[in-house]
Amino acid sequence: MMQQPEPAPAQSKPGTELVRIINCRQAYHKESATDLVVLDGVNLSIRSGEIVGLLGRSGSGKSTLLRIIAGLLPPTAGEVIWKGKRLEGPAAGISMVFQSFALFPWLTVQKNVELGLEAQGVPVAERHRLAEDAIGLIGLGGYENAYPKELSGGMRQRVGLARALVVHPDLLLMDEPFSALDVLTAENLRTDLVELWAEKKLPIQSILLVTHNIEEAVLMCDRILIFSSNPGRVAYELQVPFEHPRNREDAAFRQFVDRIYALMTRRAPVVSEADMTDPDMKHVQITADAVALPALPINTIVGMMETLAADPLHGRADLPLLASRLQLELDDLFPLGESLQLLGFAELEDGDIMLTPEGMRFVQSEHDTRKNILWHSMLHNIPMVRTIRAVLDERPNHRASAERFRDELEDSMSPDYARQTLQTLIGWARYAELFDFDEEADQLFLDDETE
Repeated sequence: MMQQPEPAPAQSKPGTELVRIINCRQAYHKESATDLVVLDGVNLSIRSGEIVGLLGRSGSGKSTLLRIIAGLLPPTAGEVIWKGKRLEGPAAGISMVFQSFALFPWLTVQKNVELGLEAQGVPVAERHRLAEDAIGLIGLGGYENAYPKELSGGMRQRVGLARALVVHPDLLLMDEPFSALDVLTAENLRTDLVELWAEKKLPIQSILLVTHNIEEAVLMCDRILIFSSNPGRVAYELQVPFEHPRNREDAAFRQFVDRIYALMTRRAPVVSEADMTDPDMKHVQITADAVALPALPINTIVGMMETLAADPLHGRADLPLLASRLQLELDDLFPLGESLQLLGFAELEDGDIMLTPEGMRFVQSEHDTRKNILWHSMLHNIPMVRTIRAVLDERPNHRASAERFRDELEDSMSPDYARQTLQTLIGWARYAELFDFDEEADQLFLDDETE
C-alpha cells in the first residue's frame, strides 16, 4: 500500500528548483519526409513558490511540453530533471488540470475527486476526508453527490481542479484550464485560484500554466515564458513585477501587456541596448520554416482590413485595443494579422498592426479590382500558390491532385495543418479566381475564368 498524502504543506522556500528542462527536443518521424519537429532546444526551470506562465499560440508545442514534464511523454532528445533526478516516467508529485475537464460522467463529484487517492491506495475514510477538504477548498461544498451532467462548465472545471489538488502535488500543471469557459466564469475561477494561492491555502509548491491569453498570463503569473512556433522554444522570459491582486485597468499593467504583444509580433527577436540591460528577458533566435494557415475565410480578412481603414483607426491600430474592441482571442487575432502580413496587406510592428499602401488600395477598390490585387498578391507572396499555379498551367487538362500539395506541405508541418493550410489557400484562390477545387475528385483545376 502506498503512503497516503501528508497534510497540506507550506510552500517551500522560494527559489528551490523543482524541475529543469535541458535541451528538450520532440520530433515525430514521417516516412519519406523530413521529421516534424514540434519542440527544439527548450530550456527552462520551475522553482517553488511561483506561478509560471507558458504563453504562446496553439500548435507551438506547449501541451506537448506539459506531457513531457509530467513524464507521460519521453522527449526525443534532452532530459527532464525532477527534484534533482532524471525523470524516467510518470512523476509522483505532479498533477494536471485539463482544458476539457476530463471527468467520468458516471461518477459523482466525490468519486471523481477521489480517483487519484484510490489509485494510491489511500484508505477509504482518509480518502473521503481529503476529497471533502479539496471540494470545499475550491468552492463546491454541497455538490459532493452531484454528477458532472448536473454541473455548469465552471463547476466541472472546479471538480477537475479539486481532483488535481487532493493528492497534494508539488507541481500543478494547468493546460489552458479556462479556455473552454465563458468570460465571466473564467474570470471568477481565475480570481478564486489566485486568491487561494496568495493566501497560501493551496497544497502545492508551484503552478505551470499553459495559456494563449496574454492578460490571463499577466493577471496570474510571477514569470512568463513566451513560446515561439515551428518549432516551439522559449523565445523570451519576463518577470511580472506586480503584487496580487492585480488591476487590469492599471496603466502599468496595460503597458506590460502591450510589451508582450510587441514581443510576440516581432518577425524575429532583435536585441536593443535597452533589452541587453533587462535582467528579466532572454532572447533566442526564432526561425519559421513554413507558414501554417488557419481556417480563415476571405470575408474575415476583408472585414479586418475595412475595420482598420475606417474611422477612427485610419489604417493603424494597437493590437490589445483591437482585440478588446473586436472581442478576439490571441489565437484569432495573431493568425489574422500574420495572414495580412503574408499577403503584403499589413505590417505587424511593436504591438501595432498597420495597413500597407497595397492594403489601403485593396480596401478602396471595387470588387473586381480587389480580386486582381489578391490574385497578384498570392502569386507574389506565397510560394505554394506559385507551385500550384505552375503545375496547373503546364498540365494539358489543367488539373492536379490536391494530395500532391498536401504532401509537400507536410514536409514542414503536421498533416492536420497541411490539410487546413491548403483548404485556406483554396478559399482565397477562389475569391481571386486563381484556381478552383473539385472536392469529389480531390483535384485543383483551372476553369475558363481562371486560365
